[in-house]
This record gives sequence, C-alpha cells and structure tokens, in this order.
Amino acid sequence: MPDRRPGSADEPAPAGPALRGFGDFVRAHGGNGRLVVQPRMGFSDPAAMRAGLAATRAAAARTVGTITLDAHTRVGHLDAAAAALRTGTPLNGYPVVTHPPATTAQVLHGIRDTRFPVQVRHGSARPVGIFRALAALGLDASEGGPVSYCLPYGRTPLAESVTQWATACELFASLRETGREPHLETFGGCMLGQLCPPSMLVAISVLEALFFLRHGVRSLSVSYAQQSSPEQDAEAVGALRRLCAELLPTDDWHVVLYTYMGVFPETEHGARRLLASSAELAVRTGAERLIVKTVAESRRIPTIQENIDALELAAATARTAGRTAPLPSFQPADTPTYQEAAALVHAVLDLHPDLSRALLHAFRRGYLDVPYCLHPDNRGLTRSYIDPAGRLCWAATGNLPIAHLVRPRGGPRLTSATLLADLTHVRNRFDGLPPPAVASRTATTDRTVPARPSAADPVASSRPSGGGR
Repeated sequence: MPDRRPGSADEPAPAGPALRGFGDFVRAHGGNGRLVVQPRMGFSDPAAMRAGLAATRAAAARTVGTITLDAHTRVGHLDAAAAALRTGTPLNGYPVVTHPPATTAQVLHGIRDTRFPVQVRHGSARPVGIFRALAALGLDASEGGPVSYCLPYGRTPLAESVTQWATACELFASLRETGREPHLETFGGCMLGQLCPPSMLVAISVLEALFFLRHGVRSLSVSYAQQSSPEQDAEAVGALRRLCAELLPTDDWHVVLYTYMGVFPETEHGARRLLASSAELAVRTGAERLIVKTVAESRRIPTIQENIDALELAAATARTAGRTAPLPSFQPADTPTYQEAAALVHAVLDLHPDLSRALLHAFRRGYLDVPYCLHPDNRGLTRSYIDPAGRLCWAATGNLPIAHLVRPRGGPRLTSATLLADLTHVRNRFDGLPPPAVASRTATTDRTVPARPSAADPVASSRPSGGGR
C-alpha cells in the first residue's frame, strides 16, 4: 500500500453515505475550493501501467487514476494490438480488450478501490467492444461521446458513431445491476483542443450529457478545456453549470476542466505557469476535477515522475488559491457565452425528440459546425479568431442559430499567418513570461523536473494515448 501523504487519496473518506463510484468520489472531494487532479497516462506493459497508477495514488494530491487505451484498440484493430503484445512492441496506451482479464485485474489489485477510483479513456467512435470489456472487468468510469470522439479523430460516419455510442451507453448502464454506478464524462468541451469558441464547447458538452442520460447513464461529468482568456473561460464554465442545472434531470454531475490542450509552451517555466493557471481557473470556477498536462508536452511523452510532478503542482496551486480566493458564486448570468450556448442547445433539441436524430440533423443543417474540423459530416462553414484581448471569437458563423447574438468579424480574410499566430498565441504568451530566479521545482517536493527521460525509467519510452484524452 502506498505511503499516506497530505491530500492523498489514502486519507480517510469523509463521513456520510458510502461512495458508490467515480462520480460520488469526485463530488465528495472536489468543488468549493477543493480539487481532484488526474493525469493522462497509459502504458501497454501491465507492470508499467500498475506503477503509474500506484504513483498517482501515492502523490501528494487528491487524485483519481487513468488508464488510457492504445490507438489500435481505439479504432478496433485488435489483431494489430495482439501482434504488438506478442512481439513486445510498445503501444501508445493500454490494450484493455486484448490483455487477458486476469492481467488487468492484477494491474488494479490493491490500488483501485473506493479511495482511488480509476477512469478508462479511449477516444473511440466505435466503442461497443471497449465498453463490453470494461463491464466484464467491473471498470465503471469512462468518457467520450458520439460527437467528440467522432469528428476530431477520423472519418467514421457520425451516424455510425451515434448508433455505437447509444449501444455502448446502454451496455455500460447495465453495471448498475451489479451495485456499481457507472460514470461517463463528456469530451464535448474539448473539441479539437483549441480555436473552438467556448459556446460551441459548452453546447456539445451539454448535448452529450443529455445523450448519456437518455441512454441510461445517470452519473456524469461535463468537460471544458481551458482556452485563451481566463475571463472568457470563467464565463464558459458558468454557462456550462447553468445549462446543466437547467437541463439535466439529475444532481449526480460535476465539472471537469482540462489544462490547455493546444500548442503547449516550450519552456519549463511557461509550461508550469500554464498548468498553474488552469488549477487557479478550476478553483475560481468551482470545477471539481482537473486533468493536467506536464512540462514535457511540447517535446515528448512524459515519464511517470513528470506526471506526478504535474499533479502535485496543480494540487498545491489549488490549495493556495482555495485559501486566498473567495469561493465561486454560481448565480445565473446572461453572459454572451451562455446566450450563444443556450441558443445552440435548444435549437438542436427542437429538431427532433430523439436526440440521436437531432444531432445528425444539426450537423447536416450546420446548426452545429466546428471550426477547422475536416470530418465529412461537419459543414465547415464556421471560423474563429483570437481578439486583441485574448478572447476566442467567431469570425464566421455559417448556419449556426446565433446570428441574432453574434456579429462576425469583418475585414481581412483568414490567412495561414493569422491562423498560425492564433494557434501559437497561448504558447508564446506563457513562454514570454520571465522565468523564475531560481531553478524550477515542484511546489510540494524537492524533486527537480527531469529534462529528459532517464534510461533507468522503465516507462520512459512508453507512450500514452495521444490527443487530449
């Protein structure tokens, strides 16, 4: 059993009803100035995966674990995953469908429990086989969505993804018969990682949450990825909370914030400051959970130790922010982001009483249209830009039902140079901050962050699944 540390998952759980699953745990330990932190982590080798989970549990932070699946499993190429395991070829994540169930059970034994829940992250538009494997293992927390795990990641038809996700949700919901409360997190608040205006992120996150509920899953988290403006991001999380309170027929939901998912700072001090800013944003907005990035994001796949350093930095920043900042207020506000997101959500819901059909109609008509997304089912009529204040705005709204709310930018057309400037805006801003006067160390330990993987690190060359998962 890992050593106990202040703020770790090995502290006694609060008194009250038994925690039945991932959602209960996060809502018990996050929010109101507190924060549950989570890494992106996935290794094909079972020993490395177990080591990563054990280190996450032992971190000086309130943590939950992650098993991120490999790309072969994500797209259903199970023969390729099996061949890699036979030859010892490292994969970029954990092939949960291919490893024998007994192997995965041993990975989790003595680590996963009510004090340390584990979420499986995968990125699949065709997830039925994955959810069947999770249900057989009793793994009761995952994430994704019929839109957010289809449009950015390939060319699977949206109609096929919607059908697969409906089946997967219903299969996953059957875990309730075993006494577990299955939990799903929307990935809709993270579309493409950057340059998607917050109102679209909020709308897709809410719509995917409603989709999960209508297919039997009752414990939810709704996602939002940090963008380019702290003020606009706070407005977006407020809009997300208000719409969920208005539309979700359950109280079993929480907000998960993602550290910025776009082009990451190249300097260590810039990366650390960006991570810290996401923890501050999470506390400021009352988000219960934060998924972190590390100082290595712009260069290579992080080691286990770099993931732990990121978790501990985020947790320490959140504790400081929680002591010094007033607790967030969630009074409803008709902000521009709320108005746009509400218009998008209600326009989609009005298209058809069956949400699966409504989503398909919405993309055909362009009521939902993600900027710069090349998927064939995305109309591609919208564009965005970052204004001088750092806010992410609509440059063109296409057929979105928000023309009464938004006046798109006029003037010069988008060029490759202006798009590149927007893509690197956050990286350049944080890399441009002055570095600290002393060598950078984690806020909670005296370990320096390694500049490159150590040859002695058994997982330094193991690659977690890509993208923002």
